[in-house]
Amino acid sequence: MPTTPPISRRGALSALAVLTVATASASWAAEEASWPNKQIRLIVPYPPGGSADTLGRALSFALGKAFGQSVVVENRAGASGMIGSQAVSRAEPDGYTLVISGIGSHVIAPKLTPSSFDPIKDFTHIALLGGPPTVLVVNAEGPVKDMQGFISYAKDKPGGVSWGSPGQGTHGSLIGEAFAQATGLTMVQAPYKGANAAVTDLIANQIQAAFITLSSAMPGLKSGRLRAIALTADSRLDDFPDVPTFKELGYPRLTGTTWFSLSGPPGMRDTVVTRINQAVRDALRTPEVRKELRQQNMVTEDMDASAFTRYVQSELEHWTPFLTPLEKTRP
Repeated sequence: MPTTPPISRRGALSALAVLTVATASASWAAEEASWPNKQIRLIVPYPPGGSADTLGRALSFALGKAFGQSVVVENRAGASGMIGSQAVSRAEPDGYTLVISGIGSHVIAPKLTPSSFDPIKDFTHIALLGGPPTVLVVNAEGPVKDMQGFISYAKDKPGGVSWGSPGQGTHGSLIGEAFAQATGLTMVQAPYKGANAAVTDLIANQIQAAFITLSSAMPGLKSGRLRAIALTADSRLDDFPDVPTFKELGYPRLTGTTWFSLSGPPGMRDTVVTRINQAVRDALRTPEVRKELRQQNMVTEDMDASAFTRYVQSELEHWTPFLTPLEKTRP
């Protein structure tokens, strides 16, 4: 009668390894199929009330509706968005912890503080949400009416033009410095702690111009105290048909927004990422979210997760030459 040959220790271990992998794969597949089956946490790495927080809350409602689970917003502000973002980079990649990311926290801040995290390797980038373009504004009571007038005014100004930004290293700061390089104008940046302070001094004629987000400029534009000279949007906005873009004025590199996005920890599974990405893109098409975006003067672009990850990389490459001098001046 034939006998079954004994199984070697190596063979037993190999069989056990195969069984373990198969069991894990089955478990992962079952988890993906049931995802989400519990509450999702959405970290907003900025204080309540700002653009990131507004977007995060609108998104939490839309995703909660799409997935049938509650999406709880948690504000974890500090260090230009890096504290909350860093916490998410260390979270489990199961899709239940996400973060409102963006140019501030994932392009500018990591370059100025390189030891914080790697904005590409330490995250799974899921979807672009949108953001307001930056606008060059002047005092509406001054002599400057358009870009040609601004350049002529700046050339004739002894010592150059002083201009305000919301702070060193912000998108407005980078656009202003890039504009000065592109035009060869003598321009002196006055970095403020926020756009409101820059607007106050611009209206008081303490500075001659400011590069701030369109959202921040809106009150001054509506009241007639500020005049918009050019926008960093890719094309003219419906609400501002008379304001040209830097691109159409001959400055194609001065295009972009103070964009916000949705990201998660590194290693998230593709099926979960794809589901979240599609849900975000669907939400951005709803009347409620579109209304919120328009009220915040935000523009967006439809991208899948792979395209958005490439976009983050391209933004890092685009702005690094302007951030490197700032990095060298930090203590």
